[in-house]
Amino acid sequence: MTLHDPARSWLAQAVADLDAARANADQGRHALACFLCHESAVKAVKGFLYSKGAEMVWGDHLSDLCEDAMAFDPSFDFVKSVGALLDKHILSSRNPDAVGGAVPYEIYDSTDSSHALEIATELLDSVRQKIQADR
Repeated sequence: MTLHDPARSWLAQAVADLDAARANADQGRHALACFLCHESAVKAVKGFLYSKGAEMVWGDHLSDLCEDAMAFDPSFDFVKSVGALLDKHILSSRNPDAVGGAVPYEIYDSTDSSHALEIATELLDSVRQKIQADR
């Protein structure tokens, strides 16, 4: 099976977002790096769903997207459990009202971005392998 254009586009953007996350972490922008890690993982799973023939994929929560992906590959149950660690960055990495009035850029640190980068990298690699295995 060849990767059709939407899947290729989503996967390419997932890679670009992960690269941007690394660059932001290196420059001390840890909250933004965590958000971009989440974005990368979401786009990777969307790419997987498009590679399976989905015509439209909705949502920005990894747990929900992985639930959809489990219909094609039950191993996404594990991806879902790991991805849930990134779902917490959807709001808290960007919005002060999501973290008790704290400012995200002040409370996120290198430990947070390092952990998010590790998870997002493993998730992207795993999803990429799943897509390539179907080719």
